Amino acid sequence: MNEANARYEFRAFAHDFGIVEDAIRRLASVVGYMESREIYIVSAATDEYNTKVRNALLDIKELIKCERGLEQWSPRIKRAFPLARETIEEEIHPLLGVTVTGLERHVYSLEQYLDEIVTPHPELSIVNVYKQRSEFDIDGCTTELANVYINGARIKSACLESIDPDLVLGVRERTRLNQYENVNYLLEIKRVIGMEPLPDGVYYNAT
Repeated sequence: MNEANARYEFRAFAHDFGIVEDAIRRLASVVGYMESREIYIVSAATDEYNTKVRNALLDIKELIKCERGLEQWSPRIKRAFPLARETIEEEIHPLLGVTVTGLERHVYSLEQYLDEIVTPHPELSIVNVYKQRSEFDIDGCTTELANVYINGARIKSACLESIDPDLVLGVRERTRLNQYENVNYLLEIKRVIGMEPLPDGVYYNAT
């Protein structure tokens, strides 16, 4: 855990953000745009470790704490494929809350890891996520609007992020994201694939 790099986040998902998107675009201009294809490795045994692969790099973030309606996340592990058997057994799978035995290879490529270890495991799921992200800067708060496709299911995401929780809370109020539930990627993916139940009602308060 690296608390020096820990950042407070507020993320919401919806089919349309309406006045929130209007407010973000009014307050700031786009400073960056990125498209990416990522593979999330989702474990039914944990909600604390966000695990994904992008460009053959395994990236795990840890949920440090929830505070004032925000979540604080910190980088935990970054490992490039191929992965040594010991890395899988001793570093990665303990965070996912699962165990594997009888690994035959000394080193696993990404394809071998997914096909031979993740796919057969009853508590692990592979989820393909495609993101189209526009980044804004609102008074130093990293702000994002994204089109997200989770196993082909399309939804929009809005996110605020900073090491300063007061800054995130202030921008959340100004953009009216305070009407929405704070939902991280791991939870949203679990809801989409049926690993977690959908919330009652809508994503945000009507008033």
